[in-house]
Amino acid sequence: MDERSSMDEQLLAWVERVAAFFARNNGLPLITGRALGWLMVCDPPEQTAAQIAAAIGASKASLSTAVRVLEASGFVRAVTRPAERGVHLRVVDDVWERVARRKLEALGQFSEITAEGLEILGDDPVRAERVRDAHRLFSWLEREIPPLFQRYEEEDLS
Repeated sequence: MDERSSMDEQLLAWVERVAAFFARNNGLPLITGRALGWLMVCDPPEQTAAQIAAAIGASKASLSTAVRVLEASGFVRAVTRPAERGVHLRVVDDVWERVARRKLEALGQFSEITAEGLEILGDDPVRAERVRDAHRLFSWLEREIPPLFQRYEEEDLS
């Protein structure tokens, strides 16, 4: 096996790990995760649906659905090239920061709901304890997420 095909096999195995991660943690179909994983490592970074389908062993029909999901969730965008027909897809710049920020901020916002639950359960300390545990965590996240991303941005500038 030559060096190029060994790297291709390793990349496809890595793409499969990406797909499994997003299936397990985000409920995405494996095909969607495979398309995202491939777009993270492909060369050139912009690929047609046919190129992606061939690379990950998917049908164009199943890939079409996956691409719609990835576009709607902001992971990929369509680009056109002058003098070329068709659309090419690529991972959106800074997508990982935006996705992480959105998910973490959503967790922090759950503190508003837990606070409301504590108000409703005020006279019932046994049931309120379960909500209080959640409220403690999500309130902490709500406070800590903005400084966390501030440190990330400062680190990125240095």
